[in-house]
Amino acid sequence: MSSIFGQNLKISVFGESHGPAIGVVLDGLPSGILLDFEKISHEMGRRKPNTGAYSTKRKEADEVEILSGVYQGRTTGTPLCAMIRNEDAHSMDYSELERLMRPGHADFTGHVRYKGFNDIRGGGHFSARLTAPIVFAGAVAKHILDQQDIVIGSHIDTIYDIKDVSFNKAEITPQQLNSLREMDIPVIDASCRTAYLETIEEARKRGDSVGGIVETAIVGLPVGLGSPLFNNLEARLSSMLFSIPAVKGVEFGEGFSITTLFGSEANDSFYTHNERVLTRTNHNGGINGGIANGMPIVMRVALKPTPSISTEQETVDIKALENATLKIRGRHDACIVPRAVPVIEAACAIALCDMLIGQFGLDTFCEGDQE
Repeated sequence: MSSIFGQNLKISVFGESHGPAIGVVLDGLPSGILLDFEKISHEMGRRKPNTGAYSTKRKEADEVEILSGVYQGRTTGTPLCAMIRNEDAHSMDYSELERLMRPGHADFTGHVRYKGFNDIRGGGHFSARLTAPIVFAGAVAKHILDQQDIVIGSHIDTIYDIKDVSFNKAEITPQQLNSLREMDIPVIDASCRTAYLETIEEARKRGDSVGGIVETAIVGLPVGLGSPLFNNLEARLSSMLFSIPAVKGVEFGEGFSITTLFGSEANDSFYTHNERVLTRTNHNGGINGGIANGMPIVMRVALKPTPSISTEQETVDIKALENATLKIRGRHDACIVPRAVPVIEAACAIALCDMLIGQFGLDTFCEGDQE
């Protein structure tokens, strides 16, 4: 099983949904970084279930215990190990899943891949619970990026068939992204918040769920970050994003819609302003040839409807190899999208830190952060 990401800044995620704890090891962090635990706590809080009807009723404190790699509030440069204890697991809700495979989940594929030895409680290592340590690692990475004036922010672009106003891809500011990060349901058009919640509630009452799309932007990246072909910026970001449970699609700039444009429309014309080279449009999402061109990086991430629904579904009894039906018990989100927003931002932050350290070196991140 590979639960390690990164070439220069490596993260290793461990634990299971209903095990004693989950956590992450970060290897390759610069030394001397003064961590802002208040901001880290804020990021962890964004991912936690809230009182909204769309959230799971599982309540975890998600308090992070630092086991190594931090001394007197600063990173030591050695592996940082962080652990989050599981305190509200209801494992009996999953007893029948040793034989009944949940549609849309990794129960069947995990059973085959690990020869039936995988932990089925709450999805085990496949669970979205494992995104909590990713958010912690991302919060540390965001803190490093903040020192370089690199800002990541998102809004919920769609939930089911309701759509928010999209980013103006060529004119995205750090202030706009930071303000979105303070919203529980980040939207550009305020009226969408109510519409989203009503749509989610309607699905929940039917014993169903809905998915959606998160539009994420990154501003402040240095021009030239990335490489062609296999180590390109889009590939590295996508690789980390597709590691998030429920993500089924990632597109940059206009994405698939760029196929409906002529080349004369799709090309982003260059111009100069205050000794900077910019583009008048941003159909390519701030990336040319796998390398950042200085414009905002803009991407859309599609998340499927939560597969755990209370509606009865057809399945198989894997032990008897017979057809069966299943009505899932337990506590589940009617829509994972609002809680996925900080996870997507964390994934981007981790991938970017890994690339920046590899291209510019560790010393870049230590300037201005020492006493």
